[in-house]
Amino acid sequence: MEKDTSIIVNGIGKRYKIGAFQERQDTLRDLIVNQASKVGNWFKGGAPARRYENIWALRDVSFEVKQGQALGIIGRNGAGKSTLLKILSRVTDPTEGYGELRGRVGSLLEVGTGFHPELTGRENIFLNGAILGMQKKEIAARFDEIVAFSEVDKFIDTPVKRYSSGMYLRLAFAVAAHLEPEILVVDEVLAVGDADFQRKCLGKMGDVANSGRTVLFVSHNMSAILRLTQESIVLDKGKVLMRAPSAEAVDFYLNRGLSKMGERFWEEDEIPANSSPFKPLAIRIVDKSGQVSDSVRSVDPITIEIEYELSEDITGLRVGYYLFTTRGEAVFTSFDTDSEELFREYAYRPQGRYTSRCVIPAFTLNEGRFVLGINASSYRIKRYFQDDQALSFSVDASGAPGTHWPEPRPGAVRPRLDWTIEERGKA
Repeated sequence: MEKDTSIIVNGIGKRYKIGAFQERQDTLRDLIVNQASKVGNWFKGGAPARRYENIWALRDVSFEVKQGQALGIIGRNGAGKSTLLKILSRVTDPTEGYGELRGRVGSLLEVGTGFHPELTGRENIFLNGAILGMQKKEIAARFDEIVAFSEVDKFIDTPVKRYSSGMYLRLAFAVAAHLEPEILVVDEVLAVGDADFQRKCLGKMGDVANSGRTVLFVSHNMSAILRLTQESIVLDKGKVLMRAPSAEAVDFYLNRGLSKMGERFWEEDEIPANSSPFKPLAIRIVDKSGQVSDSVRSVDPITIEIEYELSEDITGLRVGYYLFTTRGEAVFTSFDTDSEELFREYAYRPQGRYTSRCVIPAFTLNEGRFVLGINASSYRIKRYFQDDQALSFSVDASGAPGTHWPEPRPGAVRPRLDWTIEERGKA
């Protein structure tokens, strides 16, 4: 490793067995249960052979990160981004290859990772600092700043097992960002939390990235990737497709694998097993003439169709989409049971094949390219399926309000609003 290199990843691969019994034995309890199961099966004459297959979440991943560099990692769901960060954070071991990290590593992988649920917020702050090798007085010097940022001062002496997910997140991020590890590893922290907290996170991440510390940052928020990182790696199905300046990597990612024909069908290997009983089939853009199209007009209504299949009955299902610009800025979100009438009518959906369809009114979107992400979930119960990069399409603003002026009009929407002009007499 060169003197100014913080991270080196050499041929890392991670293999999982699909359909196998739980084999990890992280605790004594896991080991006892595993062995007892084997003994029980032996007394019963042996369990029938269980069929399973190996899949590689990562394969032959290699790269280096210089000291003080902020590197983005982007890719579709299931590309291997989180697995890579877990290996580098020593949460899990690679099947092959190795990684070297120089310096103290602070990780924010999932809400509350690294927290002991029985300890209070105060105790967890000092515990995390001690794990990083910091002295008690160093942690104490930053304690007030951490608590102020996290906004959990009233609950700082409460066991974190009683925290809401939002409180967990705020404190976890504050600890990871303020205890000043030489290397900060962050996985999609901006996916949770309210808008104000997300802005605070972005600001703090910017401070960290500009302070000379090394940052690995996974996010589906392309504007955050562009703002916080100089270079990015694009992962797809566990392999590195490219490493380039972030603007180039984001453009490559957004235009690769997203249908340019106005329609997308999901392959079997793109659908996680835990999506069952929901199975996405297709999403498409339909123009005013009823044709599937990658390019639609701002002055016409735009229809979005989502086809899916339910292998079992579901109660409380909602299917919808997120609309983003290609830079990751959210435009709006809509679900098929947003209206009270459909909410009541489809509170229960028997197994079968469905199409959820909605129309974006004419004179809504501005010119440019947009990205659709889909979500199928039961509110606060379960998320069955989510794909944040399901389909992309273009909008032509010819004839839209204000196009008689030659300058481009900023913003993702271009509504036709009702104006009046009233003359009040001469001055």
